[in-house]
Amino acid sequence: MPDNRHSVSVAGVVVDDQGRALLIQRRDNGHWEAPGGVLEQDEDIITGLRREVREETGLDVTPVALTGVYKNMARGIVALVFRCKAEAGSLRESDETSAFRWVTADEVVELANEAFAIRVQDALAARPTVPIRQHDGIHIFG
Repeated sequence: MPDNRHSVSVAGVVVDDQGRALLIQRRDNGHWEAPGGVLEQDEDIITGLRREVREETGLDVTPVALTGVYKNMARGIVALVFRCKAEAGSLRESDETSAFRWVTADEVVELANEAFAIRVQDALAARPTVPIRQHDGIHIFG
């Protein structure tokens, strides 16, 4: 019988005073994306979000708004993405992160694949509702 369970991940689009979003470059694959990762079984969503962003960036953040829900159909991962404000800390590389870049909504498409760029664009946009999107890890469906 196939395993039909999903994992839940969180990502924080940290936005600065100039309206730019923080991207990390992942050490494992070189991809640029918003910091985040899979929630641990016993942690709540906001605690997991803060932990993941702190581990990957060195920043302590406060989530401002849920800005999108995304499902990687190929891997069964549901991602909750939040616009965040940095409250404390300073950027530092980690075992998972090799570089950082502050980008605009237009610049993110030059660095990240479509499935990850849209998360940042959604977080930077002022939308009346939270978008719910599906993708295959690279391209958005529908």
